[in-house]
Amino acid sequence: MNIPNVLTLIRFFLIPFFILVFFSTTNNSLLYSILIFLTAGFTDILDGYLARKYNLITKWGIVMDPLADKLMLITVLTCLVIKNYIPLWVLLIIIFKELAMIVGGTLLYNKDMVIPSNTFGKLSTFLFYISIFTLTFNEILGKLLIYISVISALIAFVNYLVLYNRKLKN
Repeated sequence: MNIPNVLTLIRFFLIPFFILVFFSTTNNSLLYSILIFLTAGFTDILDGYLARKYNLITKWGIVMDPLADKLMLITVLTCLVIKNYIPLWVLLIIIFKELAMIVGGTLLYNKDMVIPSNTFGKLSTFLFYISIFTLTFNEILGKLLIYISVISALIAFVNYLVLYNRKLKN
């Protein structure tokens, strides 16, 4: 297992750690849990950089890296909904989008095809990180940015659907 794949595994392990901190009674638990979320984001950037720079891209990493991102994002959004920071519809839209992408990715993977992440997906993920971080300091602006992030996620989803259809036709 190479370093980028280890960083992806670390992101999987950060998910339960985020939950524990988020629901703890510690002062500033929201801030501390968001710092864990940002750490996960940093490991995502780092593993992608290392994989591309040193040609350490693996089929496992292509599949597991976005899965770790999806699980982390859904976990964070679920926690934010439970504590009423954001409305439930945000979570439901993202869960639907992510489940559709997992199903589509699995179908392609079984046909020995993979659609790697692209600029639209990365931008959407980045916007979620910024909006969730902002939410810790400014709830109104954070919610507005989350709504923009949802729109961005839907645009990324449409883009992936186009790529998915192209792959199936080839």
